[in-house]
Amino acid sequence: MGTDLNAPLGQNRREKPAPKRDRRRVLSYSLVGVITACLVGLSAWNAISPDGLRRQASTEGEAAPETAQTAEKTPNPVSGQASNTSGGTLKPGSAFSGAHVEETLTNDGTTVTKFTPRQRDGSGPALINVGPIRGQDPRMAALPNDDLLEDSAEGRLPITGADGLRPMDQYARPWSGARGTRIALVVGGLGLSQTGTQKAIRDLPPDVTLAFAAAGNSLQRWMQEARRSGHEVLLQIPMEPFDYPDNDPGPNALRLSLGPAKNLAALHKNMAQITNYTGIMNYLGGRFLSDADALEPVMRDLGKRGVLFLDDGTSAQSLSGKLADAFDVPHGFADMTVDSELSRNAILKKLDELERIARRNGTAIGVASAFDESVAAIAQWAGEAQGRGIEIVGVSALVKDPQER
Repeated sequence: MGTDLNAPLGQNRREKPAPKRDRRRVLSYSLVGVITACLVGLSAWNAISPDGLRRQASTEGEAAPETAQTAEKTPNPVSGQASNTSGGTLKPGSAFSGAHVEETLTNDGTTVTKFTPRQRDGSGPALINVGPIRGQDPRMAALPNDDLLEDSAEGRLPITGADGLRPMDQYARPWSGARGTRIALVVGGLGLSQTGTQKAIRDLPPDVTLAFAAAGNSLQRWMQEARRSGHEVLLQIPMEPFDYPDNDPGPNALRLSLGPAKNLAALHKNMAQITNYTGIMNYLGGRFLSDADALEPVMRDLGKRGVLFLDDGTSAQSLSGKLADAFDVPHGFADMTVDSELSRNAILKKLDELERIARRNGTAIGVASAFDESVAAIAQWAGEAQGRGIEIVGVSALVKDPQER
């Protein structure tokens, strides 16, 4: 029998040839798949690209609206010769969208690109004016704000700006704004000794306020160095003490016998010695501060100039607080002179006592002179106090300010 049924199972069986595929059909399917993948890829790229498929310039002299440029001749800032400058608008969605671009080709073949803001159509972000800002950019701390100065016969004097900004606000040392325990330390007498002034600026933490004596030397230079180091600055004004003339406060002191006009002239001559200070404090002055007729013109003048007044607290008869309130002068009183005994250990004990006052009342102000012992003790104690949670602040942060009522 010639059929598979007569052959032994699985032996001598002929394999049936596989049907031949249509190669042309396979090739057609592959080509369609490639084309489909390309179209899908292009569609995805167009969807996620920030610019999408953008029309390019199609004819000579014509460009797409977003990339149109104009060329002009501008002088080269280095050589003075003209160079090609092209100005245009960057594509929307790019990193510099909204800027005007100028590209300058210099003589050495390099291209300098300048970006300047364009006039907005009103749909951009809003700018909010928050008013006067307390404190000064540290990079500009040694330079005065000319808007807060006025020229006088005695020199340049501080004045409240046209926008209401006060020198006290402009030159204040910023602080955290926290409600914790705060202490202001004021070290005075700077400018009288060159080595002592240099040591105080170098060794004292920047949180300590420095007070310059109006009778000192090279005051503007020392003030600038103090401001660059981060210190808030006061100016000490000599005033008549109870035991004058046995105890002479120095040149240009304010005295009862001078009368209001001469005292104001002396005040202005002292105030013109430096700039960039938040306020003034008395040097001596027990008798002057206790006389309302002598003190009133001074407080009235300080009120319009936007500077604070710090009373060193040594005279129980002082009327500075009462008159400062009457003329809206920011003012404060020192709670303690910490170096009445010139010994490092004694000063450290006084500073500990000042800390107890601050913890009880929330704030405290201590004053000292720029003696070596005082500077060393304050520098040591200030670092330790900050570790105990005490914030050392500029004195302007602790005065009573009529604008904050």
